[in-house]
Amino acid sequence: MSWFESFILGLVQGLTEFLPISSSAHLRLTAAFAGWHDPGAAFTAITQIGTEAAVLIYFRKDIARIISAWFRSLTNKAMRGDHDAQMGWLVIVGSIPIGVLGVTLKDQIEGPFRDLRLTAVMLIVMGVVLGVADRLAARDETGAKHRAVRERKSLKDLSVKDGLIFGFCQALALVPGVSRSGATISGGLLMGYNREAAARYSFLLAIPAVLASGVFELKDAGDGHVAWGPTGLATLVAFGVGYVVIAWFMKFITTKSFMPFVIYRILLGIALLFLVGTDTLSPHAGESAG
Repeated sequence: MSWFESFILGLVQGLTEFLPISSSAHLRLTAAFAGWHDPGAAFTAITQIGTEAAVLIYFRKDIARIISAWFRSLTNKAMRGDHDAQMGWLVIVGSIPIGVLGVTLKDQIEGPFRDLRLTAVMLIVMGVVLGVADRLAARDETGAKHRAVRERKSLKDLSVKDGLIFGFCQALALVPGVSRSGATISGGLLMGYNREAAARYSFLLAIPAVLASGVFELKDAGDGHVAWGPTGLATLVAFGVGYVVIAWFMKFITTKSFMPFVIYRILLGIALLFLVGTDTLSPHAGESAG
């Protein structure tokens, strides 16, 4: 991998990680369209450390408060009813599904799941799911014909059951094209949570899984085309761009619909199926050197 390739892929990672359009799919597609080698699951996991560092800084006050309350609750029974202490446990519980499935399906994640036909289908299917979830949320927030405005749940309403459902939604993102934020936000909206709550828990929930995956894959840095230097550059670029994007996205969702992302996902998925179906693009483009 060249320095130019790593810069572009880091830029793509930072731009797409927090948007519900699948960063892993865009990394895969960028390489395929440019005629580069597939960056691979290891490269994706490592560069996500950069974007998660952006989450750590952006939500630093929330994270510090949650960690402090969680540790105090281990020895202080009175703290166990504290919302922040409970959030600590809920992030742990919600991280279990992707941890188990990530280890169990490792070979599939690095192989069959990277087929561009599957990526295209997931872009479309999860785009439709996000659209439905967004529509239901909008109906509750603004009301509809013969319907009153209905208040949606906040993070204070988060239960262990809902945390696990969020976790299983996050695990779907092991397949490129699904989108970690898209799947968890869709799950949250379908369970009745408001947009801000669904997005905030989605980002907090991603921290343990992404950091663990990135650290685990560090052993592959330096092997083949996943070199230390270029991968490090991509990670730094992803961090800088990711911080700007997350700040913008958290403001965007308070007043705007997810429909632009829904339309983009569906059109991209259809275009990708067309290109693969007409043999313009191989479903395994770039994999030979991966």
